[in-house]
Amino acid sequence: MEKAGYYRLCMRDRTNEQWLADLRGPNPDEALADLYDLLARGLRAGLGSYGGGAGANAGDFAQEALIRIMGNLDSFRGESRFTTWAQKIAMNVALTELKRRRWRDVSLQELFARREAANREPADTQLSPEQQTLQNTVLRELRRVVDEELTDRQREAVVAVILEGMPISEVAKRMDTNQNALYKLLHDARRKLKRRMEAAGISSSEVLAAFNEG
Repeated sequence: MEKAGYYRLCMRDRTNEQWLADLRGPNPDEALADLYDLLARGLRAGLGSYGGGAGANAGDFAQEALIRIMGNLDSFRGESRFTTWAQKIAMNVALTELKRRRWRDVSLQELFARREAANREPADTQLSPEQQTLQNTVLRELRRVVDEELTDRQREAVVAVILEGMPISEVAKRMDTNQNALYKLLHDARRKLKRRMEAAGISSSEVLAAFNEG
């Protein structure tokens, strides 16, 4: 019989209380091995659609998730199955690491260059004339505000985090600051953007409408 299949047959079917008791007990090795196997298999299946061999790292992600889970056992409230709660943590660990790796070798200068190139691309021809006009107006004003009204630090943060989706932790490291300071910087930048857009007669609902398909 295949080793993984044999292991699944031997794995105990624990209740929530049994998982907690076994993991907190004096000899948690069996429970940890069972949970690791469950998490690794779940991650291989869950990450299959992400491509790039993401599933091949399931073992590493499961190991990191075990550390996170063991450090947060007291936060489990029993509102779901323990294994469901643990698998959610494992998936969050995996997605966070994959996102970090995606940006690992990307500089802030590259992000600005990519954003400038995107700004020169032709408008989406699938939009209606009215929506295209609105989108062009919104984009033109948004670019003006970002370029002229924000400080250099605010502009870096907005481009990296809001427009490009780089993780806060990565941006903070590259900007030589901490995450709390970066959150404050982004908060102030968002307030300034909202205020300036409204002063230009563009409401939040119009911004949303400009980028929703008709």
